[in-house]
Amino acid sequence: MNTVKVKKKVTIKDVADHANASTSTVSMVINNKGYVSDEKRKDILHSIKKLGYVPSASARNLASNRTNNIGFILRESHFTLSEPFYTRIFLGAEFESKKHNYYVLLATISDTYKKEEDTPRLLKERNVDGIIIAGKVSGELLEEVEESGIPFVLVDYQYKSFPYISVDNRNASLEAVRYLLSKGHTEISFLGADPYHPSISERLEGFQLGMLKAGYSDTSNLVFLDEDDSPTLQTGYNLGAKLFKSGKKPTAVFCANDAMAIGFMKYAEQHKIKIPEEVAVVGFDDVEGAKFSSPPLTTIRVFKEQFGELALRYLTEILNDTGKDLSSKYERGNHMLTVPTELIVREST
Repeated sequence: MNTVKVKKKVTIKDVADHANASTSTVSMVINNKGYVSDEKRKDILHSIKKLGYVPSASARNLASNRTNNIGFILRESHFTLSEPFYTRIFLGAEFESKKHNYYVLLATISDTYKKEEDTPRLLKERNVDGIIIAGKVSGELLEEVEESGIPFVLVDYQYKSFPYISVDNRNASLEAVRYLLSKGHTEISFLGADPYHPSISERLEGFQLGMLKAGYSDTSNLVFLDEDDSPTLQTGYNLGAKLFKSGKKPTAVFCANDAMAIGFMKYAEQHKIKIPEEVAVVGFDDVEGAKFSSPPLTTIRVFKEQFGELALRYLTEILNDTGKDLSSKYERGNHMLTVPTELIVREST
């Protein structure tokens, strides 16, 4: 009977014996800490290579008092196929984490979050070095994270003066309005929801500024908001109904996000309102479904993966206390980074 020979795992002691050094000296070389002479460092690195030694993550972490884990928290309703915006941000963070030797641990929380009762396990067990929080979440969760003392970065949301990643919503919305005005539209409506969300309120401000510059000092009769709901497909559909039943006949509609724009277009389709012949439509985000809507949606593209990449990089700089500026291209203030946007013109306008 043949037996399988299991190759013995090389240990740090094997390396120490081969290099005629102590295990503590080998550990200092592996973790790049403490003083080791150039000659001895060279011997140890040679032994590591010759023996094929791979330091375990747990050993490195124990030496550095790090877990090498980053938590990523978002609401359950944001982690669905119908709302892919935040999943792309998560993927961006995951891709970037590999460059920094981190693992990203995902935690979703209930939309009806209760402090302590719904606390994510990664926060309870404190098995992360830092946390990325994406989108609007409960104030109770933010309080818990703040109280934990674990460094964190927010994405597409603001809390006190903590670091966050955003887009320049005002200027992006202003660009959308300018584009519609350049196409000859004068009656432009804004459809939005959850106006207390910083991004939504900034998009509304950009719309109002654009209209003001075009000579519309009062836009109150052009704005349709659902203050009690989120900016979803259904909300866009409902506000479409409200808009047309009000007797208003805008030639263009600017929606707070793509989900609302697609919902609005569904209402228009069902009620024989032609897009863009009777009403042009512009969204915001450029989610995957925007180019497959009927007609394909003109929108403001947000580089979602870049959101996640920047959040991860920003957090690693906080953890490593490098004080390094990520890029003057993104910097805007002491605790905020902005991601660029791009107007994507399709058949809905």
